[in-house]
Amino acid sequence: MTKPITVLVVDNEPGFADLAGEMLERERDAIVAESAIDGEQALEALEEQSIDCIVSDYEMPKMTGLELLEQVREDDPDLPFILFTGRGSEEVASEAIAAGVTQYLQKESGEKQYALLANQITNAVSQYRTETELRESERRYERTLTTLHETTRDLMRAGTKRKIYRSAVDTAGEILDVPIAAAYTFEPTEGRLEHAASTRESRELVDPEMHFEQGEGHVWEVFSEGESAYYEDVTRDAEAKTLSQSELIVPLGTHGVLVAGTEDVDGFDETMTELLHILAANTEAALDRAEREQLLREHDRTLTQQNEELTRLNHTNEIVREINHSVAQASTRTEIETTVCERLADTERYCFAWIASSDDDPPEPTAWAGVDAVFIDQLRDDGTHAPEIDLVEETLETGDVQLVRNVLEADGWDRRRKEALTYGYQTLLAVPLTDTEREYGVLFVHVTGVDSIGDSELTVMGELGETIGHAIRSVERTRAMLTDSRLELELAIDDSRLLFNRFAEHVEGAATVEGVIERDDELVVFVSAPEGTDMTPLDQWASVDSVSVVSDGDDEILFEVTVTSSPFLETLRTYDVKLRTATTRDGTTVTLEVPQRVEARSLVEAIRDSYPETELEARRETTGSRSARQLDTHLEERLTEKQFEALQAAHYSGFFEWPRESTGEDLADALDVSPPTYHYHLRAAERKLVTLAFGGESG
Repeated sequence: MTKPITVLVVDNEPGFADLAGEMLERERDAIVAESAIDGEQALEALEEQSIDCIVSDYEMPKMTGLELLEQVREDDPDLPFILFTGRGSEEVASEAIAAGVTQYLQKESGEKQYALLANQITNAVSQYRTETELRESERRYERTLTTLHETTRDLMRAGTKRKIYRSAVDTAGEILDVPIAAAYTFEPTEGRLEHAASTRESRELVDPEMHFEQGEGHVWEVFSEGESAYYEDVTRDAEAKTLSQSELIVPLGTHGVLVAGTEDVDGFDETMTELLHILAANTEAALDRAEREQLLREHDRTLTQQNEELTRLNHTNEIVREINHSVAQASTRTEIETTVCERLADTERYCFAWIASSDDDPPEPTAWAGVDAVFIDQLRDDGTHAPEIDLVEETLETGDVQLVRNVLEADGWDRRRKEALTYGYQTLLAVPLTDTEREYGVLFVHVTGVDSIGDSELTVMGELGETIGHAIRSVERTRAMLTDSRLELELAIDDSRLLFNRFAEHVEGAATVEGVIERDDELVVFVSAPEGTDMTPLDQWASVDSVSVVSDGDDEILFEVTVTSSPFLETLRTYDVKLRTATTRDGTTVTLEVPQRVEARSLVEAIRDSYPETELEARRETTGSRSARQLDTHLEERLTEKQFEALQAAHYSGFFEWPRESTGEDLADALDVSPPTYHYHLRAAERKLVTLAFGGESG
């Protein structure tokens, strides 16, 4: 359908303008005629409505046709203006052409002139519209290029990929004037294309939750092949996963794709395609730049973190060296714990430190520095409700340093929010104080800031905890050797898993454990039982390596039982506890000699962990002879391992009794050595023992 042509006919002759208009409308259906009787009325009509062409008389009162043309040309230099006049002369024609009329036509009688006039109007308007559209197209293209240039600057200034995708789709929607413009980014972890951005106009048509898996839809196909594609009518493929009726999809390198869509079939021309490709190329370049900058930022951040961590680690190592030096000079456990806390608190790195002893139930602070007593009292008042108690248990159970990165946000630490803000800490370290066999407690170190502890520092603090544990064990063993006071515990153990109770299954009466010797990775247990007892079936047990008879007397038999492992004996060794006696009859009664440094409750609980049917029968404080204690210490220092083993075996087997309950040959067999070798070690041990007793020097 031809677009209507609105023609304004201006003539001062009454009725001529209307007549001319009617004639023109008859000649061309597309012409719609309007009339005006003078120039002023014509100018008013131009202001009120859109006019495609003016047909004006030349001679008119107030304003001639050429004067009207001059007024019109000020607003629109190209509007078709045909001078249709009855005054015909070369002078008028020359003046009209010079003034810039589109056509000049002299009025004549008859209807043929209107056919010619209508033809001139149609041609003039067609040319005018074509030139106008061309100029508008050029202006629109210039605006589009300007928009692309501005977008390119915005893309290159964008700090994140998200902003780049957002700018790209907004620009695509603006320059292409399409209802759908969206971007999809490739997520390598998921292996799929996910929605990155879309225009506001696309929200009803584009689902942000929609994604494209491998091999799914045209979008994935374009991305995987790396070549743009135009789908004139995507509905032809009923199984395709699409966004609109026709789609133009352009890949963004390895980053993703840019999609533009319309609800019309074949809705994109060459210009639109070219513009989207230019936009996509700029977007890809911006994404490449953003990715490089992100990698550089991450690299710089990593280097900065590494430098900061190295600085902190060097500082921590200096602190640890000072602590190790101080701990090495300490003579008591209290001195060690106090020194550690003071050294840690006396640094800019840490706020304060304190130690919770595992000997208490629940664990309580035994040493602290850098914090007032109010904080310590709060810990004690909270008792088992304190979050630190759970942290102590977790630390000792795992044997690893535990880290609370932010006390203000960590689960279960709400009750410490006030203290954290008051004392200025957020990070908390819990360091286990252990050696290879025992747990002594947990060192708590409070640190300013969040996530300020690196893996290297955690490792160093873990090594410090082991050093402190070994130091505590060393001073307590030294103290145990120098003190005469001992704690004696008598326990009744009815648990059937106890090795001694299993001995009783083969004894009618009471069996007595005479002593235990540690040899390499084995334990040698000397057991006396009534005459007629046969314990040889025990060597079929997995925990028993061998069973042999050491001596066979009139009333009892002495057996040597070599065991590979025993939780009970391992626990005694861990706590440095000596087994004095053990008698089996309807259960086992054992007497243990416990050093002062060992907390009796902890020992009993450790035994109960393996043997729940354990009861404490008696607890006695004993005082040994100082000279005997010194003799025992010197004897262990002067005797070799083989000499000490030979002397122990002779003592436990009744070799020194009269009459002798065992012979040297029996003991040699029990210890798997030749009789001469055994007698050599025994004689050497006896000589050193006598020399010590009489105050001489052993040779």
